[in-house]
Amino acid sequence: MVSRSYTNLLDLATGAADQAPAAAALGALRRRLPRVVTNSGLIDDTPASPSVPPRPRTIVVANQLPIRSHRPGSPEEPWTFDWDEDALLRHLHHTSPPSMEFIYIGCLRDDIPQADQDAVAQALLDTHNCVPAFLPPDIAERYYHGFCKQHLWPLFHYMLPLSPDLGGRFDRTLWQAYVSANKIFADKVLEVINPDDDFVWVHDYHLMVLPTFLRKRFNRIKLGFFLHSPFPSSEIYKTLPVREELLRALLNSDLIGFHTFDYARHFLSCCSRMLGLSYESKRGHICLEYYGRTVSIKILPVGVHMEQLKTVLGLPETEAKVAELMEMYMGKGRVVMLGVDDMDIFKGISLKLLAMEELLRQHPEWRGKLVLVQVANPARGRGKDVAEVQAETYAMVRRINELYGEPGYEPVVLIDEPLQFYERVAYYVIAEVCLVTAVRDGMNLIPYEYIVSRQGNETLDRMQLRQGKPEGKKSMLVVSEFIGCSPSLSGAVRVNPWNIEAVADAMESALVLPESEKRLRHDKHFRYVSTHDVGYWANSFLVDLERTCEDHDKRRCWGIGFGLRFRVVSLDLSFKKLSLESILMAYRRAKKRAVLLDYDGTLMPQAINKSPSAESVRILNSLCRDKKNEVYLCSGYDRRTLHEWFPCENLGIAAEHGYFVRSRRDSEWQTCITAADCSWKQIAKPVMCLYRETTDGSTIEDRETILVWNYEDADPDFGSCQAKELVDHLESVLANEPVSVKTTPHSVEVKPQGVSKGLVARRMLASMQERGQCPDFVLCIGDDKSDEDMFQLLATAPCGASLASKAEVFACTVGRKPSKAKYYLDDAAEVVRLMLGLSYVSEELALANHRDEDDDSSLDVWE
Repeated sequence: MVSRSYTNLLDLATGAADQAPAAAALGALRRRLPRVVTNSGLIDDTPASPSVPPRPRTIVVANQLPIRSHRPGSPEEPWTFDWDEDALLRHLHHTSPPSMEFIYIGCLRDDIPQADQDAVAQALLDTHNCVPAFLPPDIAERYYHGFCKQHLWPLFHYMLPLSPDLGGRFDRTLWQAYVSANKIFADKVLEVINPDDDFVWVHDYHLMVLPTFLRKRFNRIKLGFFLHSPFPSSEIYKTLPVREELLRALLNSDLIGFHTFDYARHFLSCCSRMLGLSYESKRGHICLEYYGRTVSIKILPVGVHMEQLKTVLGLPETEAKVAELMEMYMGKGRVVMLGVDDMDIFKGISLKLLAMEELLRQHPEWRGKLVLVQVANPARGRGKDVAEVQAETYAMVRRINELYGEPGYEPVVLIDEPLQFYERVAYYVIAEVCLVTAVRDGMNLIPYEYIVSRQGNETLDRMQLRQGKPEGKKSMLVVSEFIGCSPSLSGAVRVNPWNIEAVADAMESALVLPESEKRLRHDKHFRYVSTHDVGYWANSFLVDLERTCEDHDKRRCWGIGFGLRFRVVSLDLSFKKLSLESILMAYRRAKKRAVLLDYDGTLMPQAINKSPSAESVRILNSLCRDKKNEVYLCSGYDRRTLHEWFPCENLGIAAEHGYFVRSRRDSEWQTCITAADCSWKQIAKPVMCLYRETTDGSTIEDRETILVWNYEDADPDFGSCQAKELVDHLESVLANEPVSVKTTPHSVEVKPQGVSKGLVARRMLASMQERGQCPDFVLCIGDDKSDEDMFQLLATAPCGASLASKAEVFACTVGRKPSKAKYYLDDAAEVVRLMLGLSYVSEELALANHRDEDDDSSLDVWE
């Protein structure tokens, strides 16, 4: 089938994309071609059997492939490759259903000479289903060690570039290299993707602008993104000069995943403060509406590969290493605490060592008995800060060992060389306590690995018994509250790593906790870790991605914007932009017209000065002078204000959402319902005053029958939060009053029950019907929830009785959003242009009628 991802806007607008022979030929060619073409030569064009459905396929894109490469011994020998079984992305294959196919795209750890790249790419594709992205050396350096490690990584870990030594100043050339690298990754995706069937899953901050490149090429691509690092608070993130570009790029995904709610909350706050986007929960799923597209937010911490850990625990070399470590430590009566961290500034190794020093100082009974084994993995970055962390760590280890050590005993054992995975697991098995004091970390799976390792197996249990350890599985965790796994480990001792004394106390309490309590905590943790493994994480994400993308083919899509501000507009097939040409033709041929217009946000953009422009008043006057027109302006403003703003003789006005109505300027004001008792204001206004005092920037508008609490100028997050509380408060105290409490984008309104703009529309059409002037043209335009009542009325059958038999109805909302209207215009400026066009037609028709009358008069005189 022809791909439904259109990029030619002209074809989309005309519908040519569905019928064009060239497109059909392209679709047929796509069906015949293999999914990847790497070599020139003959192509097997034998059609695939139509009875075999395609396997679901996910293209996984990350900075590095889960591959280990082996350099050839001589130029004549080929490169060889094997899987990196420790890599998270490799675990996706092991833990997913057999029917799921994965293609991996990313860089290799080794630099491949350009002459070997074609052969390496073909070999990886044939043997491992991997597509390598080869970055030019200058781009690779500035992309990874430049922008990723000098800008994004420090900032996402809450390090501001306050000086050149702290993260470094923003460098535009590094940003350009980052964008160029992401474009290379995008090209690799385009080589293999079948956009109608494949899912694309992009990983981590290295590829944050990749979604824009992919969405620009295929508007309906099924695209997910998962951020494995923290996402900083808006106060930190907004210091980034390219903050909007990155946010908009992420929003070109269909599903965005985070490890914790805190990270997701910070992202949503940035979208609200910098892009003006609000989010809502739909049946348990957090969603953002972005130009008609629904972007879902997924909160799901990653897990460990249970089967791999169980396998490693049963290896002979693991058992031998455990026996060796038991003899080394337990045989001498030592108690082991374990830390496993990368040697970088955010892992808090120095804070851990200070806490160990404080523990030995406060509790002399642990001297000669307690050992902290600190495994320090090589840092992934490089630079001055890494060297400083290494020097500080070595110096502190020497000082503690000199101060509290004795012959045959070192309180701190620093292992600063890479360990095999089975060796690390062996250390987990013998450690009584695992200690993680990172000051900021995206997830950190060390505690999960420790829990599974302490669960052990029968062989390891027998080895523990021989050392005199009591029966039962147990483990203890002391973890920083600033790491992603902390919320899921409710039985761990959570600490603020900056509070050295508190960490020392937590370490001591973890050591002396009763054995039964340790077992209970371990059992609780193991149940969680074993059921929320990497397979659960991956499958849950992919299921949600499929759910989010299921209606792609049911919507019209097209791209707008340039560069990294590109985004896709997605609308329901029945929801169309109001065509100026078609409405002008309908307006011209109509014999009787009804026009209903909202004011604020429709005829007038949201601004500080709410009064109408002279041009708007002139346009309304021109429309009202047309005898075929009946024009009503519906607004929430009070009648005195509207009377002053609009000196139009024939303009009907509905004030305060329709409570007060008049058909002409010289008519008396009438009420749509029985005169309301406004004594409820004495209850509601003190409540609103309380929220005004506690919400800086908010105001109260006291109209005749409406009270409005407006928070347009308040902090958006706090204002929204206060608005929800205010609605609950008002609904509680006004439960027995004949009023309704409504919310609008930046306000909370209390008004009499039964008052709505829909009532105004019904009254207007009924009045025209009574006069025998049923309209054959109806135009209704509004921008918020209060206008939906008018749209709903115009769509109902009773309304049809008030219209001419072949009436043309145009219900139009302002902005692309879910609405009962069938049409939309982008903003108030487009509404004004439309009304200006209608006024020109009225003036033109009036002039033509005037000429006809003059011709008739001349004919009478001649006769």
